[in-house]
Amino acid sequence: MTLTPAPLFTDIHPGPDPATAYWAETSDGVRVRLGVWDKKGARGTVLIFPGRTEYIEKYGGAAAELAARGLASIAIDWRGQGLADRLLDDPLTGHVEHFTDYQKDVAAMMRVARSLNLPRPYFLLAHSMGGCIGLRAVIEGITVQAAAFTGPMWGINISPLMRLPARALSTLMPHFNQGHRLLPSTISTPYVLSAPFDDNTLTTDEEMYDMMRDQLTAHPDLKLGGPSYTWLREALAETRHLSLRAVPNLPCAAYVGSNERIVDVPRVHARMENWNGGQLHIVEGGEHEILLETPAIRTRVFDEICALFLNIKKY
Repeated sequence: MTLTPAPLFTDIHPGPDPATAYWAETSDGVRVRLGVWDKKGARGTVLIFPGRTEYIEKYGGAAAELAARGLASIAIDWRGQGLADRLLDDPLTGHVEHFTDYQKDVAAMMRVARSLNLPRPYFLLAHSMGGCIGLRAVIEGITVQAAAFTGPMWGINISPLMRLPARALSTLMPHFNQGHRLLPSTISTPYVLSAPFDDNTLTTDEEMYDMMRDQLTAHPDLKLGGPSYTWLREALAETRHLSLRAVPNLPCAAYVGSNERIVDVPRVHARMENWNGGQLHIVEGGEHEILLETPAIRTRVFDEICALFLNIKKY
């Protein structure tokens, strides 16, 4: 497999050295971007599955935490976000035609990991929407030895009054060829550039919030706003489908902030109660971005995740 170098922005909150990025083409012809933080003598490689709106550079800090604990890592820009191919004329609307299309991105990521001969075994670290993509991936047999999920999108937190309208509109609008339009409750400006730090739904760490703002301000091509009607239709269908499927006997940890307001927390509880070999951790005071929380939380969570991955008995 011939790999073509891709840009990787390291001016703000960079990950560990060496760091490289590559383009890869999926089976349906979409160009995605992979970021790689290899580590000499690593005891394995963590496959990082970002959330909706996210991009490789946001996980530089996570890569550094993993490297400090002896692990290499590889992250992906999913189709429609980061520097991967955008899928609509309006590049700021988050969109996917079918949620299973993300599995084609996963397959491209695995091809790159194998081509680079990244250290085995492989482990999965998946956040938010990446947790939904990662759940299907482990169900369908991705070759990882253990998995960790933070704020996993195994359901979307929609108020009871809005659930029926959300389902109806996300079904009807694509039917009338309007599925590409932005949901009316969202805007095209990224959340961190429009919402103040006070009472934000992502993190209680102001330094991390500023880091996200700084990255998007310095590199506007990474920006993404709200999702399309089609994205919502597909996300609701995928999370509903996955809630009915059994998971493999795989060591797993899931982390949810006690103040989580983005994903459906009862769905996470329900999944983990039936995950043989799984543990659910409630992070007191935490918001959605567990990996971008306060230093004390980050240290504890990365210690626990890497103990799970490396089969350290203290886990």
